[in-house]
Amino acid sequence: MTTTPRPALAIHSSFLPHTDPEASLAFYRDVLGFEVRLDVGGGPMRWITVGPVGQPDTAFVLHPLLEGNGITAEEHAALRSVIAKGAYFGANLAATDLDATYAALEAAGAEIVQEPVDQDYGIRDCAVRDPAGNLIRIQQTAD
Repeated sequence: MTTTPRPALAIHSSFLPHTDPEASLAFYRDVLGFEVRLDVGGGPMRWITVGPVGQPDTAFVLHPLLEGNGITAEEHAALRSVIAKGAYFGANLAATDLDATYAALEAAGAEIVQEPVDQDYGIRDCAVRDPAGNLIRIQQTAD
């Protein structure tokens, strides 16, 4: 069987909800050190695109969690509750010095979920929550 070659794909952006755009902006910009690439809208309708410095082709879009578009008030409340627990949305990041990254996050007042630990499945990682509750796991890179 022959297959047609596929064009190369890359992950460009992922979406994470925010419940407070200013708090999310401060976390991703000031605590994680990401650069702000786009900041549009205002109030609860604010969409903020952030990404790691030196990696212009990958980003998070921090978006409002709003009722509407088929989401009822009850569903909206349920989603907010699940997100606040860090049980719905999340992201995995990597650091060349996990312990120093963790120390900086702790010093900046990030909500710590897990201190750095060697996992049974072969990686060393830690976890924090962003202001909306999204779980951010950070693993040690081999470099």
